[in-house]
Amino acid sequence: MSSFIGRAQELDQLKLLLKKKVASLVVLKGRRRIGKSRLAEEFGGFFTKTLIFAGLPPNEHTTATIERSDFSAQLAREAGLSGLKADDWGDLFWHLANVTQKGRILIVLDEINWMGSKDATFLGKLKTAWDLHFKKNPNLVLLLSGSMSAWIDRNILSHTGFMGRISLEMTLKELPLSVCDKFWGKQSPHVSAYEKFKILSVTGGVPRYLEEIRPELTAEQNILQWAFHPEGILFHEFDRIFSDLFSKRSHIYQTIVEKLVYGSVDLNSLSNMLNYQKSGVLSAYLEDLIETGYVARDYTWHLKTAKLSALSRYRLCDNYLRFYLRYILPNKARIKKGRMLAAPAWYAIMGLQFENLVINNFRLLDAALGIRPEEIVYDNPFFQKKTQLQLGCQIDYLIQTVFNTLYVCEIKFSTDAIGADVVKEVQEKISRLKIPKGFSIRPVLIHVNDVTQTVKESGFFSHIVAFGNLL
Repeated sequence: MSSFIGRAQELDQLKLLLKKKVASLVVLKGRRRIGKSRLAEEFGGFFTKTLIFAGLPPNEHTTATIERSDFSAQLAREAGLSGLKADDWGDLFWHLANVTQKGRILIVLDEINWMGSKDATFLGKLKTAWDLHFKKNPNLVLLLSGSMSAWIDRNILSHTGFMGRISLEMTLKELPLSVCDKFWGKQSPHVSAYEKFKILSVTGGVPRYLEEIRPELTAEQNILQWAFHPEGILFHEFDRIFSDLFSKRSHIYQTIVEKLVYGSVDLNSLSNMLNYQKSGVLSAYLEDLIETGYVARDYTWHLKTAKLSALSRYRLCDNYLRFYLRYILPNKARIKKGRMLAAPAWYAIMGLQFENLVINNFRLLDAALGIRPEEIVYDNPFFQKKTQLQLGCQIDYLIQTVFNTLYVCEIKFSTDAIGADVVKEVQEKISRLKIPKGFSIRPVLIHVNDVTQTVKESGFFSHIVAFGNLL
């Protein structure tokens, strides 16, 4: 296995289960490539025996019988059993429980949504096997892992059959920037924050992509290898994500994310763009994309009352998806013919990619501003709708504290040092904000490639945060 980077907090949470005197049932969720399987493998190092089983990716030929047969074959290999029948999940779970009665044992059912979605009896028989067999070993941990978080929520976390049985539920997010930096290894001090940003603008904090970094190559060389060669890890990744997660409906989900490529939109606008009725069906599709970690729903709030608003916007929060849709997909034919000799200039999307990185690392930003978590009332991308009584306004990121302080964060990407125009831009945004009486404003600038001396000497910004500091 490759060296294990990050996930220290998550691993510590899992290790606490080892101190229990009863068996544990764990649910682990997160987008594809986020490191669920790798974390489970690392956790397995604390057990005398680890048994890992993986569901088959769905396609037009995958049936419940094929899933059971494949599980049976895996069980034969992992547990040394032979002659197993694959007619019934209950029998398969009994055989598994029979070889895990004693000792400190970890069982991982990876991509359980693939494993169980074709058979209506799967979850009921798993629950029965847990109650009657697995939990009798006080040193056993059964870990259910999957990328289709919405399926897991509906069928396991919200299912009455599993209520009160789950010891730990964990959702893996992208790695924080401070951990991403470690993927450059010993070369990290010699690589500029800007060059690292160019990589992260494509990969985000997804560990499987970051493992591919070759520190001796430039960002452009790395990205050319990953994305603009037919063999590259990022070339076919989009198709695999959507076909594996959403199967026959993958084209619907792809169409939705395509409409979010150029910025966040509200439900009404998205419905119009898709020529879709604003219905529960569209909301359900969006919820699936949110649960799987590819789309975020950003709610705004009322500054005076500190109450959440009904207004929200949907944002493509996954950097890889935007990069793919803007630069790989339009060039697929040329790439397959080997005609992409250089990575295209993808700087047009840098601003949105940078915003994602900052928003996904809000805890690092809070720390940089000296704000403790308990001081925050709300923090999110903020927008104020235009009415007869107020102007419209959009803030990249707004933090409201219990001290009635508003940190107005401008997230600005530029290939050069940011000039004095940024002061006017933020002044205009603040002038449009409907600020309650008694509130203080702290303008904040977050940048990649430094700011001019004019901006520094203006004294306008209470904090100027360099991307390198977040790394």
